[in-house]
Order: sequence, then structure tokens, then C-alpha cells
Amino acid sequence: MHIDLSGRTALVSGSTQGIGLAIAERLADCGAHVVVNGRDPGRTDAAARDLRSRVPAAEVTPVAADLATAAGATELAQRFPALDVVVNNLGIFGARPALEIDDAEWLRYFEVNVLSAVRLIRTYLPGMMARRWGRVISIASDSAVVVPEEMIHYGMTKTALLSVTRGFAKAARGSGVTVNSVIAGPTHTAGVESFVAELVGDELPWDEAQREFMRTHRPLSLIERLIEPAEIANLVAYLASDAASATTGGALRVDGGYVDSILP
Repeated sequence: MHIDLSGRTALVSGSTQGIGLAIAERLADCGAHVVVNGRDPGRTDAAARDLRSRVPAAEVTPVAADLATAAGATELAQRFPALDVVVNNLGIFGARPALEIDDAEWLRYFEVNVLSAVRLIRTYLPGMMARRWGRVISIASDSAVVVPEEMIHYGMTKTALLSVTRGFAKAARGSGVTVNSVIAGPTHTAGVESFVAELVGDELPWDEAQREFMRTHRPLSLIERLIEPAEIANLVAYLASDAASATTGGALRVDGGYVDSILP
């Protein structure tokens, strides 16, 4: 399928590495002007340079702003008053025994993983609706449905994103704007490599550690491997395109069959 996003401006929050960077690259490859975001100017600039080297014709603008804060969202809106595509990828995760998660950590996870998306949708959805075109895509997780006992605070935020998506899709009804979430399964990123080492130990070679992690901690996967970020980026690019005009309010899965359900 040829996806042409020429003339569209797309923000990918938290896109200096991992899934976010892969999404930014795929959207740039489809012709979109991509806004790369992170908190650190050095890393944001480096990500933009990396994208330009891999997609020579890419139009990429780095924006260093902490989108987990209201001030960061305001700063972004001042630089880009209008966007065609908003990909809410920003998120944090980590293992913590359930009874050891204090109030501050619950609030931090909600602020970063949920409110960052809510603020961006609230900022850009009205303009999209007025122009009769727009795409909002939030990166959720299999943890939204199959909540892992070692990080229920993370699972809670991803469940909340599914509700946020469905609610804002209803707010945009009839406008030509679509609002969807992508349920990503266990994905191979640098952060997940560290997470795997934390859970299964760092003595094993990576391939063996990955297999042990999937066998012990993610046994429901039908592909029995970690997903590559580009595989998630492919679905995001489709949802950002004109071809996905009838898909809205959905939670679409790139989870390797991890969620044991016949519904998306």
C-alpha cells in the first residue's frame, strides 16, 4: 500500500528513540513534515539528524519540550498552532511491586502517560475538526488489557488511554477527524532490553534472555518474540492516512496475538 502524507504535519511525542523514533521515520518516509519531540535539546536534535540521514528528503523539525507538563504543551502550541497528525507516544514504564507504588509515583505515571495525551488532543482537536481533517493516534499497550503484576501503575495508564481515545472519538463525530489507539505488544527497544535484564538477569546472551522473558513474563504471545518498532510504525502510518478514514474510536492491535481476544 502506498501511503502519501505529503502536505501533512505530524507530531510524535517522545520520539528521540524506540517506538517513537520508528514512527517518526515511517511518517517522514511517507512524506509528512515530522515534529520530533523530547525533553533534551541535544537528543532531539540528534534524532532529527538521524532521520534526515535515513530519509534524505525528510522535512523534520526538532522541538525540545516536556510534553508531560502544561508548560511544555503550551510551548509546543506556540511553535505549531496547528497539526494534522498527533501521535501520543510519550510514556514511561518500569517494574515495581504493587504494594510499593506510592501516591507520587501513581500521579507521575498518570501525568506523563495520560494527561500528556489529553492536553495535546484538547489543544489540536478543535482545529482539526474545523478543517474537517485530522488524525489522533495514541500508543497504548497490551498492558492495558492484560495488566502485568509487576507494573500495574503502567497498565492503569494504558487502560485510561483506551477510554480517552474512545471519548475523544465521540467528541469528533462527523467531523472527518479520526481518533484511535494502537495496542502495542512487547516491543524490542533499548528500554525494554534493560527491563528484560532487570527481570531475568543480565548474565544471559540477548537472544536467550529475550526467549526467557517471553516464556516467563509474556507467555501469551503467539509470535513468541519481541515486536520490532517498525512493525508498530507501519500501523500508525496507515491510521494517519486517508485510507483509514472509516476507522475511528478503535483500539487496534499490533501485539503479536498477546491479548487473548477475538475482538480488536
